[in-house]
Amino acid sequence: MRVEPLTCALGAELGNVDLGAASRDAGLVAEIRALLLVHKVLFFRDQDFTRAEHVAFARHFGALEDHPVAGSDPEHPGLVRIYKSPDTPNDRYENAWHADATWREKPPLGCVLRCVECPPVGGDTMWANMALAYEKLPAHVKTQIDGLRARHSIEATFGAAMPIEKRLALKAQFPDAEHPVVRTHPETGEKVLFVNPFATHFTNFHTAANVRYGQDYAPGAAQLLHYLIAQAQIPEYQVRFRWRRNSVALWDNRSTQHYAVMDYPACHRKMERAGIVGDTPF
Repeated sequence: MRVEPLTCALGAELGNVDLGAASRDAGLVAEIRALLLVHKVLFFRDQDFTRAEHVAFARHFGALEDHPVAGSDPEHPGLVRIYKSPDTPNDRYENAWHADATWREKPPLGCVLRCVECPPVGGDTMWANMALAYEKLPAHVKTQIDGLRARHSIEATFGAAMPIEKRLALKAQFPDAEHPVVRTHPETGEKVLFVNPFATHFTNFHTAANVRYGQDYAPGAAQLLHYLIAQAQIPEYQVRFRWRRNSVALWDNRSTQHYAVMDYPACHRKMERAGIVGDTPF
């Protein structure tokens, strides 16, 4: 196996690896998992495997989950189809830094994303190392956010464009989740900054230690949350990947965020993703 790191922050491209074969080789998967914990996102080229092999490889890492908004392949539960077409030029929700599905009580462990069809140019995806983002925070900010928790919502994101009845039904199906602002990675022990645009507000900020008077609450909490969410935008924490057909990305959703760059013309962009069920952040 060839391992080529892509930046100092995160990301490595693995060569001489067949993920179709890996779907039947637990030992090879264990090697890949160890590299994932080091590099946080791994890239593979020229992976001409079947959908069955795609989900079989991902299931080595855990059970797979469906997405309540994006459609799944009917013959392969857990394989979510993220298809953009020239008929939906304004479908641009993904162009925001985020970790997947933090509105779940148990957000995904990670994802295996394969490019089926890509634009002739553009449409890259970027990832950010949120363990590094936490490490580089000023000491006084680390002290301020120690013990803080935040509410994460599907209603305020995927549900925002829905009619009110559908939006409220979506919230009833997936009530807002509450997570620590700084989570501990369950395998590496790293501290990870764990807020993104799914996070709507802190749930335990309004205390005498933080709020002198009522007017402190909105700017104090909102500005701090905005500042923390913006850390993913720092280039030194990022890697950028240019897709080709049959390219694959495997990332650790517990310690990264990603951003699908919507800079391509109206055309087809077809991606298939297997999301792996995670654990409750602590």
